[in-house]
Amino acid sequence: MKEDILHNLEIINDRIRKACEKAGRSRDEVRLLLATKTVSAERIKTALENGYTLIAENKVQELKEKYEGLKDTPHENHFIGHLQTNKIKDILKYDVVCVQSLDRPDLAEKLHQRLLSEGKTIDVLIQVNTSGEESKFGVHPEEAVELTRKVAEFTTLKIKGLMTIGLFSAETEKVRKCFKILKDLQQEIISQNIPNVEMKELSMGMSGDLETAIEEGATIVRVGTAVFVARVYPDSYYWNEKV
Repeated sequence: MKEDILHNLEIINDRIRKACEKAGRSRDEVRLLLATKTVSAERIKTALENGYTLIAENKVQELKEKYEGLKDTPHENHFIGHLQTNKIKDILKYDVVCVQSLDRPDLAEKLHQRLLSEGKTIDVLIQVNTSGEESKFGVHPEEAVELTRKVAEFTTLKIKGLMTIGLFSAETEKVRKCFKILKDLQQEIISQNIPNVEMKELSMGMSGDLETAIEEGATIVRVGTAVFVARVYPDSYYWNEKV
């Protein structure tokens, strides 16, 4: 299992490297975030101990369950799931340093109040629903700038960028449109010079579309299953491109 995880990480890293080269970007511009939903602490530690220290959970319950098993292994923990306001105290208790899924004013306000009471700050990304699917969370693109302005008023929330989940589709150009929307929003927000706002991060792209996301400016790609399942192989393993 350990060898499979490390093998899969090599495959994903190679894909990221090639995508960066194709896009004329430095490999250092893109971070790999390991989405650890349903993955045991033991398997996560295999990645952490080999230098892959950026991880994220979708559910607060899993943060709780894995905390003891991971707390002594250095890592950076983000939260990427839909956050209910009654779970705010838990993500702070379990050392989340960035909420990538901030998508509504009431969540921002309650998160701010809790942080104030604890004398803390936290990084956040504004989640945008760029695909227009009702099944996905995130602010509508047309409301993203206004939400960013509101969140920026809370001094405990350090806005670092935007996050989206692209359309689940085999049609690359439809997926690309989602990432372009996020990039355009980033540039629009930058142009407005809103106090307390950085727009350095674009968290977009997963195992099926990370190349397209990197071409469109992703700085964080989120990969889970393609790392933690049984060993996977690049296409060249099945189709020898040199023949």
